[in-house]
Amino acid sequence: MPRRLISTGSPFEKTAGYSRAVIDGEFAFVAGTTGYDYTTMTMPADVTSQSRNCFKTIEAALKEGGFEMADIVRVTYYLTDIKDADAHFAVCGEILGDIRPAATLVAVSALYKPEMKVEIEVTAKRRRA
Repeated sequence: MPRRLISTGSPFEKTAGYSRAVIDGEFAFVAGTTGYDYTTMTMPADVTSQSRNCFKTIEAALKEGGFEMADIVRVTYYLTDIKDADAHFAVCGEILGDIRPAATLVAVSALYKPEMKVEIEVTAKRRRA
Protein backbone atom coordinates (compact mmCIF):
# COMPACT_ATOMS: atom_id res chain seq x y z
CA MET A 1 0.00 0.00 0.00
CA PRO A 2 1.53 3.35 -1.00
CA ARG A 3 2.05 6.17 1.44
CA ARG A 4 -0.92 8.55 1.51
CA LEU A 5 -1.04 12.15 2.74
CA ILE A 6 -4.15 13.55 4.46
CA SER A 7 -4.84 17.29 4.63
CA THR A 8 -7.38 19.34 6.57
CA GLY A 9 -7.18 22.00 3.88
CA SER A 10 -5.43 24.43 6.19
CA PRO A 11 -3.11 26.72 4.20
CA PHE A 12 -0.58 26.35 7.03
CA GLU A 13 0.04 22.72 6.08
CA LYS A 14 1.57 23.72 2.76
CA THR A 15 3.39 26.73 4.22
CA ALA A 16 4.96 24.67 7.01
CA GLY A 17 5.49 21.61 4.79
CA TYR A 18 3.54 18.95 6.66
CA SER A 19 0.44 16.78 6.36
CA ARG A 20 -2.30 16.45 8.95
CA ALA A 21 -1.76 12.70 8.73
CA VAL A 22 0.39 10.22 6.89
CA ILE A 23 -1.05 6.78 6.16
CA ASP A 24 1.66 4.16 5.74
CA GLY A 25 0.38 0.60 5.45
CA GLU A 26 -1.57 -0.33 8.55
CA PHE A 27 -0.44 2.79 10.43
CA ALA A 28 -1.74 6.37 10.58
CA PHE A 29 0.48 9.08 12.02
CA VAL A 30 -1.52 12.19 12.86
CA ALA A 31 0.49 15.39 13.26
CA GLY A 32 0.25 17.58 16.32
CA THR A 33 -3.25 19.04 16.14
CA THR A 34 -4.34 22.22 17.89
CA GLY A 35 -7.84 23.35 18.81
CA TYR A 36 -8.79 25.38 15.75
CA ASP A 37 -12.29 25.06 14.45
CA TYR A 38 -11.42 24.65 10.77
CA THR A 39 -14.91 25.56 9.60
CA THR A 40 -14.62 29.05 11.13
CA MET A 41 -10.80 29.24 11.51
CA THR A 42 -11.30 30.38 15.09
CA MET A 43 -9.70 29.22 18.32
CA PRO A 44 -11.88 28.87 21.42
CA ALA A 45 -10.51 30.45 24.57
CA ASP A 46 -10.89 27.43 26.88
CA VAL A 47 -8.89 24.20 26.94
CA THR A 48 -12.01 22.01 27.03
CA SER A 49 -13.28 23.35 23.70
CA GLN A 50 -9.79 23.29 22.21
CA SER A 51 -9.35 19.64 23.24
CA ARG A 52 -12.69 18.72 21.68
CA ASN A 53 -11.71 20.47 18.45
CA CYS A 54 -8.37 18.63 18.41
CA PHE A 55 -10.13 15.29 18.61
CA LYS A 56 -12.69 16.33 15.98
CA THR A 57 -9.88 17.17 13.54
CA ILE A 58 -7.99 13.98 14.43
CA GLU A 59 -11.10 11.87 13.92
CA ALA A 60 -11.74 13.43 10.50
CA ALA A 61 -8.16 12.78 9.40
CA LEU A 62 -8.29 9.18 10.60
CA LYS A 63 -11.64 8.60 8.93
CA GLU A 64 -10.37 10.00 5.63
CA GLY A 65 -7.48 7.53 5.86
CA GLY A 66 -9.81 4.59 6.53
CA PHE A 67 -9.19 4.43 10.29
CA GLU A 68 -11.39 4.77 13.35
CA MET A 69 -10.74 6.41 16.70
CA ALA A 70 -10.68 2.88 18.17
CA ASP A 71 -7.53 2.25 16.10
CA ILE A 72 -5.52 4.79 18.15
CA VAL A 73 -2.65 3.06 19.96
CA ARG A 74 -0.60 6.06 21.13
CA VAL A 75 -1.38 9.67 22.01
CA THR A 76 0.79 12.56 23.15
CA TYR A 77 -0.68 15.66 24.76
CA TYR A 78 1.10 19.01 24.99
CA LEU A 79 -0.38 21.55 27.43
CA THR A 80 0.86 25.09 27.94
CA ASP A 81 -0.56 25.23 31.48
CA ILE A 82 -0.50 22.10 33.64
CA LYS A 83 -3.43 23.57 35.60
CA ASP A 84 -5.56 22.74 32.54
CA ALA A 85 -4.76 19.02 32.82
CA ASP A 86 -7.91 18.01 34.70
CA ALA A 87 -10.23 19.80 32.26
CA HIS A 88 -8.30 18.36 29.32
CA PHE A 89 -8.30 14.83 30.78
CA ALA A 90 -12.07 14.98 31.26
CA VAL A 91 -12.40 15.35 27.47
CA CYS A 92 -9.80 12.62 26.87
CA GLY A 93 -11.64 10.22 29.15
CA GLU A 94 -14.92 10.92 27.41
CA ILE A 95 -13.46 10.33 23.94
CA LEU A 96 -10.75 7.72 24.56
CA GLY A 97 -11.98 6.08 27.78
CA ASP A 98 -12.81 2.74 26.15
CA ILE A 99 -9.89 2.87 23.70
CA ARG A 100 -7.24 3.53 26.35
CA PRO A 101 -4.18 4.10 24.14
CA ALA A 102 -0.69 4.49 25.57
CA ALA A 103 -0.46 8.17 26.49
CA THR A 104 2.02 10.85 27.47
CA LEU A 105 1.36 14.36 28.78
CA VAL A 106 4.03 17.02 28.36
CA ALA A 107 3.79 20.51 29.83
CA VAL A 108 5.41 23.02 27.47
CA SER A 109 6.16 26.70 27.83
CA ALA A 110 4.37 27.64 24.61
CA LEU A 111 2.89 26.42 21.36
CA TYR A 112 3.11 28.14 17.96
CA LYS A 113 0.52 30.83 18.76
CA PRO A 114 -0.19 32.21 22.24
CA GLU A 115 -3.91 31.33 22.11
CA MET A 116 -3.07 27.63 21.66
CA LYS A 117 -3.50 25.79 24.97
CA VAL A 118 -3.27 22.16 23.79
CA GLU A 119 -1.80 20.12 20.97
CA ILE A 120 -2.49 16.41 20.44
CA GLU A 121 -0.76 13.89 18.19
CA VAL A 122 -1.76 10.27 17.70
CA THR A 123 -0.61 7.06 16.10
CA ALA A 124 -3.18 4.52 14.98
CA LYS A 125 -2.88 0.94 13.73
CA ARG A 126 -5.65 -0.48 11.61
CA ARG A 127 -7.31 -3.36 13.45
CA ARG A 128 -9.98 -4.35 10.96
CA ALA A 129 -9.58 -5.82 7.49
